[in-house]
Amino acid sequence: MAWNDSNNGNDRDPWGGRRNDQGPPDLDEVLRKFRQRLSAVFGGPRRPAGGGGGSENVPGAGVFAMAALALGVLLLGAEMFWQIEPAERGVVLRFGQYKTTLEPGPHLRFPRPIETVIRVNIDQIRAFPVNATMLTQDENIVDVQIAVQYRLKDVTSYLLEIADPDASVQRVAESAIRDVIGTSTFDYVIGEGRAEIALKATELMQQMLDTYKSGIAVTSVNLLSANPPEEVKAAYDDAIKAREDEQRKINEAQAYSNEVTERAAGNADRVRLESQAYKEQVAARAEGDARRFNQLVTEYQKAPEVTRDRLYYDTMQAVLLNSSKVLVDGKTGSNINMLPLDKLMGRVPTPTDPVAASPVEAAPATRESGDHNRQESRSRGQR
Repeated sequence: MAWNDSNNGNDRDPWGGRRNDQGPPDLDEVLRKFRQRLSAVFGGPRRPAGGGGGSENVPGAGVFAMAALALGVLLLGAEMFWQIEPAERGVVLRFGQYKTTLEPGPHLRFPRPIETVIRVNIDQIRAFPVNATMLTQDENIVDVQIAVQYRLKDVTSYLLEIADPDASVQRVAESAIRDVIGTSTFDYVIGEGRAEIALKATELMQQMLDTYKSGIAVTSVNLLSANPPEEVKAAYDDAIKAREDEQRKINEAQAYSNEVTERAAGNADRVRLESQAYKEQVAARAEGDARRFNQLVTEYQKAPEVTRDRLYYDTMQAVLLNSSKVLVDGKTGSNINMLPLDKLMGRVPTPTDPVAASPVEAAPATRESGDHNRQESRSRGQR
């Protein structure tokens, strides 16, 4: 039933007035009532619906309106003002579409839902572990534990290019590690190849993330542990012990080889130096003898007789120096029994000994006998 139909004698219209006729309501009356209600909300006088001239003030309505207005301004300012920290970047989305990237500092943007600002920390180093069981090239199973660290280099790509970037990085890391370990042998993975595997995994991860335009830079990949499964760990420990014993034996043999080689090289150098010294010594002695002979020839040409006598004396001194014979002139008397022959025979004379230095000088009285012996020796030499 329409609002202007009678309803048990109730002839009020929807605006509170009584309906005197069946026609439409007065538009001016409707606007007047609306202005009265709006004025009452903001502190103005409120007239009664009957149109009387009296007025009534609503207490506190103006204060409430000002407080609501101030609160609305504060909320609007909070929605429009953005302070971006030095380690952050702000990505602005206008109705869900990328608009710009805010640098550090204060900024004013349109409030929501017109624009949305997403803050992203670009200096934070994000990390996550990877624990997985993988298959090596030689079809052995190995349990690996890996720590991956990464940071953001492009916040726009990080937020808009891929749906879940952090989960994508984890999946890429596991895929890269499986690829690298799948092309390596078991001994290489659990032994000396850990650093090389981590480096290859880092490079492969970065290539895959750049292909996805993820805006992520991988900072490090560390292979924390690589162990065989628990079912074969005992046998693996025995194999490791045997390998260590083998390496220890190799090291000991290498050390012994180095020691022997160095000793032989030292002996060879010593022999070489000794031979060089002997060579120089013989050459020097020969040169000295040659110079001495030349000097002797010069002196012989000046005084042949004196030179011959001196050569004879020197020769006899050299021959009789270590001899046990004692020459005594028999013409000096019979005192030979008084000489301590036993001490003379037992004493080893030295070149500096004044008593027994020269048998010829020890018996000056035997000069004539010595001359006679010298002439006899010369005659034998001529014969």
